[in-house]
Amino acid sequence: MKPGRSLVVPAILLAVLAALALGQRAIERAAAAQNRGGREAPRFEVDPRWPTIPDSVTMGEVTSVAVDRNDHVWILHRPETAPAVLEFDGSGRYLGGWGGPSDAYEWPAVAHGISVDYKNNVWIGGRSPDPPTDDMLLKFTAAGELLLQIGRRGASGGNADTMNLRQPADQFVHEGTNELLVADGYGNRRVIVFDADSGEYKRMWGGFGNPPVEGTAGQAESEPLDATGPGPDQFTNPPLEVTAVHCVTVANDGLVYVCDRDNRRIQVFDLDGTYRTQMFLNRAAESRRSASRVAFSPDPGQRFMYVADFNSRVVIVERETLEILGAFGSEGSGPGQFQGIHHLATDSDGNLYVAESAPGSRVQKFVLRGMERL
Repeated sequence: MKPGRSLVVPAILLAVLAALALGQRAIERAAAAQNRGGREAPRFEVDPRWPTIPDSVTMGEVTSVAVDRNDHVWILHRPETAPAVLEFDGSGRYLGGWGGPSDAYEWPAVAHGISVDYKNNVWIGGRSPDPPTDDMLLKFTAAGELLLQIGRRGASGGNADTMNLRQPADQFVHEGTNELLVADGYGNRRVIVFDADSGEYKRMWGGFGNPPVEGTAGQAESEPLDATGPGPDQFTNPPLEVTAVHCVTVANDGLVYVCDRDNRRIQVFDLDGTYRTQMFLNRAAESRRSASRVAFSPDPGQRFMYVADFNSRVVIVERETLEILGAFGSEGSGPGQFQGIHHLATDSDGNLYVAESAPGSRVQKFVLRGMERL
């Protein structure tokens, strides 16, 4: 063999191997692009002009927002010059308001969560930790007439009490069973279920479907939470100042979603309290708080879940897989930014309404602008 030829063969071999490697990478890139092309998520745009607030109304610290069957938007706030409950139409026009302390019922000292059920009744709870604590839920007509009060102020006997709540954070009425599910809450660590008409107790459960137990003065708020593993067996420990079982809602398929905000997770259950699965949100973040409320896209299968993340963003989740698809928002006071993101809701067109407590003290509307590929 000639010396020159012995050098040519390895060079050709190296060139072939290099070409094969480049081809493999091209195939991988094409496959990845194809996979990305098949995935999409909703795209939103803030409407900086929503809502139109009359000069006679000064909005206080906003705590919650809900959307009724007519796509009217209900806002609960700790008022200044306006009634505690404000109603707007989808365009942002103010329709009126009502609520606040009355001799007819025990209005919460610290109003917290509002929801509107399938019969268009309005539910309101509170979270005052100062004695006598807010241990009740109120049910009103859309015109503000009291229909039902569950629990009494300052009467809670703890997690075993089936008559009273303890600073309930959120509530949802499931149409299929006419049951009221309560995220209870800032003082207890449970989901508790009542008949939505009579207020009769049905059942309760805690984290992973376990029986709820009383909290103890355990982990200090300054200590980090575990960043691995399944997390605590119970919902958030109430002795911490800001802890809360912070949301509950039911999807069209009957799955119950519960925000265990200060354990930075959402747990999913059957209606009877059987545990199904969970997802974590910002688990390694410095803030103890993340998932504050969830809402769903309005399609029959409710493909997307939107999570109000206390860390100044709305997180978009594929509901079936609990995969995070994206997020929007940042810390700030400008349009589309958040300060104290707290609750959110969707209307029948898929638009989002996001409530900010202090210091934001507002509700922003995010208009659905279609889908975008990931």
